[in-house]
Amino acid sequence: MEWIEELVIAIVLIAVVFTFLFRIITVTGTSMIPNYNDGDRVLVVSNPLQISQGDVVVIINVLEEPIIKRVIATEGQTVDFDPESKAVLVNGQPVDETEFGLSNGMTDLPYTSFEILEFPQTVPEGCIFVLGDNRAVSEDSRYKIVGMIDERNILGKAVFNIFPFSKIGPAN
Repeated sequence: MEWIEELVIAIVLIAVVFTFLFRIITVTGTSMIPNYNDGDRVLVVSNPLQISQGDVVVIINVLEEPIIKRVIATEGQTVDFDPESKAVLVNGQPVDETEFGLSNGMTDLPYTSFEILEFPQTVPEGCIFVLGDNRAVSEDSRYKIVGMIDERNILGKAVFNIFPFSKIGPAN
């Protein structure tokens, strides 16, 4: 009988941990290629204490499904795009995207039927600006439908890659 009690306690603890502290998220779509592919699984910390430029976050209540994107700017920072160099500018300085495993000079304002925000944009208090790593197909903060992300809509921050096993390790 003792083992049943211990098993129940273990199950309850696991449920609490994965409900309030961590979640395992399955990436859907191709907006985060090359760092995350469709079907990848990522361990996400719920309610992270601090979100910084370069962090990968899972966002809810913006589109129909949760989305995973990279933080480019936080509150008070100004975001713009240089059409010649195709660089993302934060406070007038190009973002070094090689730190995220990406190439510099890959960002363009897309040609699309969706409404695009006008830039430069200053990120409001309590918000972040996000982009997908695969900018050509990513629905992100460039579009009015997504826009600036209220920090209350951040489900969590990606901290560890779980699957595929070839990518296991800290999130990038």
